[in-house]
Amino acid sequence: MRAISDEELDRRKIVGVNAETVTDVTSTDFPAHWPGEDHSWSIDHFKKNFRVEFHTHKPLDNCFSLIGIDASIANAFRRIMIAEIPTVAIEEVFVFNNTSIIQDEVLAQRLGLIPLQANKDGLRWLKWYHKPDPDADSGGDISDYNTLVMNLDVKCTWQEKGIERARKGETDPNKLYRNANVYAHQLVFELAGRQGEFFSGSDNALRPVNPDILIAKLRPGQGIQIRMHCVKGIGADHAKFSPVAPATYRLLPHIDITRPILGDDARKFARCFPRGVIGLEPVTKEEAAHEGSGYEGHEDEMKAVVKDPMRDTVSRECLRHPEFEGKVKLGRIRDHFIFSVESTGQWDSDELFLESVRILKQKCQTMKRSLDNLMN
Repeated sequence: MRAISDEELDRRKIVGVNAETVTDVTSTDFPAHWPGEDHSWSIDHFKKNFRVEFHTHKPLDNCFSLIGIDASIANAFRRIMIAEIPTVAIEEVFVFNNTSIIQDEVLAQRLGLIPLQANKDGLRWLKWYHKPDPDADSGGDISDYNTLVMNLDVKCTWQEKGIERARKGETDPNKLYRNANVYAHQLVFELAGRQGEFFSGSDNALRPVNPDILIAKLRPGQGIQIRMHCVKGIGADHAKFSPVAPATYRLLPHIDITRPILGDDARKFARCFPRGVIGLEPVTKEEAAHEGSGYEGHEDEMKAVVKDPMRDTVSRECLRHPEFEGKVKLGRIRDHFIFSVESTGQWDSDELFLESVRILKQKCQTMKRSLDNLMN
């Protein structure tokens, strides 16, 4: 087999970004594409080249890179995080009283979109709820194994001396009324059956991720009394079950300065990119003395260098200016995926990726068993 240099391999990984076109978008890492080269998939080769690098690591916000994988695998992780990791959300709302100005169906929709969180072991223990057949006489299989119950019972009344304050010109509803605003923290979780083994205690109970989400506004004489059934679901069923908002990836930008950019041109070149992508450095004595470098006679003059390509958005602004023609090549690295994952609160942002790996592994095992059964 023909030996391949590291420079050649790196060149093949670059997706070219030109003024009006994008080139070399297709991967060539498969057998028989390059004569005399073996590109058959190998677990040892994958282990050697695959890397995970963390850039931002927060409970609800995570940024990391997956390096050395195919786009199909990276996209599989993204789609699983969006659509197949289970969470709990309000599915059915039973309205006993609603004298607010919000219609029942609008109020139910607002409640369904409130992100909820609970004990993760309890979430795994919770069974899937199956809706009843509308043509059947019997109801659904509601039980403590598949349904969590929350209640909201709130009435708006005058504050003590509220009427007197109103007569004096007070307009602040928080000083005039009790429960003028209905917030998510007023949702009360109701334990049932075996749910106490997993959802008891303030840290494990079902609760809104953000307690200050505004549900409705009330005035004296108005009230809301409702009962909510919360079930386990996935984003493929409804967006309210999706545990991320959002989960995206992009390819690492590649900026190659092929010829020196100096002086005022270097400063203009830096302004073509987001702040921090391009830096300015003085030409060293060694560079100025090196024949053919392009820096001859420019010692201590400022030159443009690439500092942090990850900050780049590949706007192609520099390709619009004739003074930079032939001096820079833009691209993206085909197998370097920068993921940005923002959790809605049920799962920590780093757990979401691990859950997506676990689910993809289960899918592969299911496929393998199906193929084995087919062959047998």
